[in-house]
Amino acid sequence: MIRLRNVDKSFRQGAGQVFVLRRIDLDVEEGEFVSIMGPSGAGKSTLLHLLGMHDGDWSGEYEFRGHKVHELGQKARLDLQRQNIGFVFQSYHLLDDLTVCENLELPLSYRNVKRSERQAIVADTLDRFRIVGKKDLYPSQLSGGQQQLVGVARALVASPRLILADEPTGNLHSDQGREIMELFKKLNDEGTTIVQVTHSDTNAAYGRRIVRLSDGWIEKEKGPATVAQGRTVTR
Repeated sequence: MIRLRNVDKSFRQGAGQVFVLRRIDLDVEEGEFVSIMGPSGAGKSTLLHLLGMHDGDWSGEYEFRGHKVHELGQKARLDLQRQNIGFVFQSYHLLDDLTVCENLELPLSYRNVKRSERQAIVADTLDRFRIVGKKDLYPSQLSGGQQQLVGVARALVASPRLILADEPTGNLHSDQGREIMELFKKLNDEGTTIVQVTHSDTNAAYGRRIVRLSDGWIEKEKGPATVAQGRTVTR
């Protein structure tokens, strides 16, 4: 699904250049569940946003399902993103002037799903996340945990081929967080590819492979990882 080769990301600082990502080579197969870990400032979120095609200011090669992203214009990248990728952000990124129901419907409108079908899919998603009673509320009327649940629901509503998640359970209590990770595992078992950024060893262990970043470099890879009897096991 994903192939990165010799990817660099940097910015100017004074007379010098600061690299956020250095010579990144990474392959993610269809159906994988990859956890990206590393200390703060290692470049984890930067790499995730690059994979999500939010950022075009980098050098190197990026292929996504046979499409050469590094050769695509902004509109073509956006179309490719909208048709294939769902995002779970650490800071929600819900649209304040739309209700919960309307926030969930938005990704479906990008994919030209008929309105009657959109309504049915949204209703099913509201029920799945047990937020039917919140459907007419605006983000400002929700708690942080509720906003995060809506953010996860929005990422999944269009059944994307790839889910990119940045600390997906960071604002949820432990039971909610466990439910989200179990849902991710179920989706992955059904064939959805997932790449998550996390500081949590427990969450990382839901993935089949761990990619570690340090100062913008890929340090080493481990995997597959599993959760067994409350502890992390990496083979």
